[in-house]
Amino acid sequence: MKILAIDTSNYPLGVAVIDGDKVVAEYITNVKRNHSVRIMPAIESAMKEAELRPADLNKIVVAEGPGSYTGVRIGVTIAKTLAWTLGIPLSGVSSLEVLAMAGRYFNGYISPVFDARRGQVYTGLYKFENGQLVTVESDRLVLMADWAERLAGLNERTLFIGNDVALHVDTIGPVMGEKAIISAPAERNPRPSELALLGKNKPDADVHSFVPNYIRLAEAEAKWLESRGRSHE
Repeated sequence: MKILAIDTSNYPLGVAVIDGDKVVAEYITNVKRNHSVRIMPAIESAMKEAELRPADLNKIVVAEGPGSYTGVRIGVTIAKTLAWTLGIPLSGVSSLEVLAMAGRYFNGYISPVFDARRGQVYTGLYKFENGQLVTVESDRLVLMADWAERLAGLNERTLFIGNDVALHVDTIGPVMGEKAIISAPAERNPRPSELALLGKNKPDADVHSFVPNYIRLAEAEAKWLESRGRSHE
């Protein structure tokens, strides 16, 4: 099965092509540039290096969020368009689950982290059991101070993974002490090849009804809904 994986859910932009269990091409950058301008050239480059045409693909896999609202929307829109145009299946994978895969050799809990501002983070809790990534706590939006307190009570080491972990080290450290392990720099970018391999066996989504998993409403949408509620009082 030939799969194209797309991740624009956060600052790192990733594209990968796999053929079965073989990673054929992989492209990753971590720069603050417009994903909408860069994603199609990245896809074209990966496909060219893999010597594949769009018609050769059997499935599209996309990082469905959480993360940057704009970034998640770009990736999902392109993935849906490609899947519908080519008439092939589409699957979504949690952006946090993809990041957690970098901790496959860690003996303990894994907490992937995306910053959500105001002391909040998007995170979840994962663990590898018998070589498989298992969800221990579902993805959520939470104050890092509260999350660190919760993890400290589990009495097991936790690996914090992600480029945004550095923003919260001063919150994590005093609460968790030696129970907190900070990932190495090379582990902090989500790998689109991991996304492709995770998505290979995920259920196929309905292309038309598939939507991003923002976890919370975009600020503009929340304000609009609030104003609509008030207008009906």
